[in-house]
Amino acid sequence: MDLMLSASLKPAVTRAINPIARAGLRVGLTPNSVTVIGALGLISSALFFYPRGEFFIGTIAISLFALSDLFDGAMARISQKGASSWGGFLDSTIDRLTDSAILVGVAIYLIDENDRITAVVLGALVLGSLVSYIRAKAESMQIECSGGIAERTERLIIALTAIGFEGLGIPYSLAIGMWLLLILAAVTVIQRILIVKAAL
Repeated sequence: MDLMLSASLKPAVTRAINPIARAGLRVGLTPNSVTVIGALGLISSALFFYPRGEFFIGTIAISLFALSDLFDGAMARISQKGASSWGGFLDSTIDRLTDSAILVGVAIYLIDENDRITAVVLGALVLGSLVSYIRAKAESMQIECSGGIAERTERLIIALTAIGFEGLGIPYSLAIGMWLLLILAAVTVIQRILIVKAAL
């Protein structure tokens, strides 16, 4: 998993997590093992808490496990072996699983409640996956395609914020967040298609 940080925040965050990353390496953890552990925790939390409607505690748990994004990258940078192609592939694949698990967990709850917003959540799930697919396909054609109005980090923040606020009882937060997620994902899909078309 790979959460992106702004240029202003990245140095401070890096200084804070590097000592912990080094400690993890000393006890025998690897970047890939941290990726997998974080992903298993996140997926389990999403599929345990969200279908029960426990949106706030589920979002807290997911956010904590998502921090593995920071540590696995730091461990890869400071380890003697450095980043690997396998690690990058594993990271990207797990991103798709974790992102999907979050929206699937919410969708299960909404289906049980016969809530009309279910279709919006499923649409956001499909379009979010398409955003990632377009980038991967473009890069297989040697086309840089990481642009768009809402990349993975932005979509993840919107989703977790909306779900967490819903758990706090803030009216319409889930509906607003999911519609926003759907619209931004759709716009990003179009933008990336146009990037590839221009490159070809």
